Amino acid sequence: MKFRHYIYLVLMAGTLSACEDYTNLSPMDSFTDESYWNTPNDLKLYANGLYGLLSSPNPALDGESDNFVTTNYSSYLFDELTVPEESPESTPAVTAYNKWYWNDLRSCNYFLKRYDRVKGSEEEINRYVAEVRFFRGLIYFDMLKTYGDVPWYDADLQTSDKELLYKPRDNKDEVLGHVIEDFEYAIEHLPEKSSSESGRLNKDAARTQLARICLYFGTYKKYHHEAGTGSQTSESLLKKAVEQTDAVINSGNYDIVKGQDNGCDQLAYAGYPLYYSNLFTQEDLSTSKECILARFYEPDVLQHQLGRQVQEQGMGLSKDFAESFLMKDGTPIYNAGSGYHGDEDMDAELAGRDPRMYQIIDNKHRPYYVRNGERVQNELANVVGSSKGVTGYQCVKYHAANTTQQEANNSTYDWFVYRYAEVLLINAEANAELGTCTQAVLDKTVNKLRDRVEMAHLTTSPVADARPVDYGYTVSNLIYEIRRERRIELVAEGLRLDDLKRWNGMKVMENPKTMFGIKITPTVISQYPANTFTGENARPTIEYQGAKYLYQYKSSKSLSETGRKWSDKDHRWLLPLPTQELTLNTNLVQNPGW
Repeated sequence: MKFRHYIYLVLMAGTLSACEDYTNLSPMDSFTDESYWNTPNDLKLYANGLYGLLSSPNPALDGESDNFVTTNYSSYLFDELTVPEESPESTPAVTAYNKWYWNDLRSCNYFLKRYDRVKGSEEEINRYVAEVRFFRGLIYFDMLKTYGDVPWYDADLQTSDKELLYKPRDNKDEVLGHVIEDFEYAIEHLPEKSSSESGRLNKDAARTQLARICLYFGTYKKYHHEAGTGSQTSESLLKKAVEQTDAVINSGNYDIVKGQDNGCDQLAYAGYPLYYSNLFTQEDLSTSKECILARFYEPDVLQHQLGRQVQEQGMGLSKDFAESFLMKDGTPIYNAGSGYHGDEDMDAELAGRDPRMYQIIDNKHRPYYVRNGERVQNELANVVGSSKGVTGYQCVKYHAANTTQQEANNSTYDWFVYRYAEVLLINAEANAELGTCTQAVLDKTVNKLRDRVEMAHLTTSPVADARPVDYGYTVSNLIYEIRRERRIELVAEGLRLDDLKRWNGMKVMENPKTMFGIKITPTVISQYPANTFTGENARPTIEYQGAKYLYQYKSSKSLSETGRKWSDKDHRWLLPLPTQELTLNTNLVQNPGW
């Protein structure tokens, strides 16, 4: 059995933050503010309650993007979102569209105003202060992405703090500066991964998160015409992203690895290794050189439902995503002489393509189930079912063929919180944006990813794509290909919508193929059960440019009425504040367009 330290999500943070000692009494049978802050272990237990803010197993992280089509269309992408009336009162009530929730921030500040009561090793105390400042920075990063300017608080507010409670929003650059300070403190005081407790934050996790933040706002400022404005410039942020990722790369502690067979996946046909997809169903990431930070799981101790959920989310990869995979030699599929076999059926689409394609999209060359040692394919009806694949491109990243892992709440493979592949992609993109991306940079970043799947290297002068993604503007061929690499490598890891926003690239959503599934051809019809695409209960399809495709949203929207139109001035770059908050605090101003 694996032996690790598990971080249980205690309620200490919420309990203490809700408790005030008005009588100065300290009951012996309960924790109070006066009695709690004694040892570094008290700080550790408190910090445990914030670990729920980190990424956890979820197959639908990219559901709202050009990569996926979901059973029900997104009100956000179709511009049907309404302004919420009230802010959420608890963490479970927080949604993707209503995040004006400050309790977790108050929990962080409550700790930061009291930790100095503890007696003990300064190094140990600072370690847990670093964890809490990491989480405060993480909370504010999400707030800045969601709302733009937000009020900065570094105190746990009381009802008597009326001036602070009713303050206006602070400039986002000022808040971003505080966020960077929090992460720089975390980097200084967190332990190295080699000496950190399994599953707890370490220096490289903080470096990775800070690099992600700097890349986000560095490119957001550049492509939203704010490059030289404010105290945090696009160039300074991109340089910091390079600096932080260089530190992780130069440590020599990490590498891109080939995912190991977990007992059944390598039953795929000869010539179709699963080095990429196996990475995401590993039982133990504690020794993986690609793992910077993970959530760890153990049979009968701590389990999750990803193995079951990934089969039943009612979402499929889009036609546009399928077309984004290069040929194995690095040529875009629609370029002359690429060797692309077309899309008469899945076999034709997969032939000669980037090997990650058959590892991400379900197909007959990989097992979907392994029962009693026998490889069993998925039922084709599932691949297009309304609660299954929807598009015919069923995503099998995070899918373990071991049927035990597919049972309810019975998955035990570990989950990447921060993965070295992202560090490499941040480094390559930030360098490219700064004009400092040399072949040496590509060879230590993007080409490490391509080596894993035995694909041709990217050079500093790649050929132009004959049918490029339309961002609404042009970029260099190098930046374009680094963006493509990021889209493929990090699919379903929850970063795609943020990428499109920071690039000012939401115009890609106007491409109808971001909503389509497989092309319905005579060959496809012959391969699926009778009446799958014909008859009263046929899956919905649409005619487009002389071909027929699966089209999940046909009954709700026509192509000319999708609402998936974007511009520089679109109000959806930021979400609306709840109307009640504007009433309670007249110093708050609603975001533009809402």
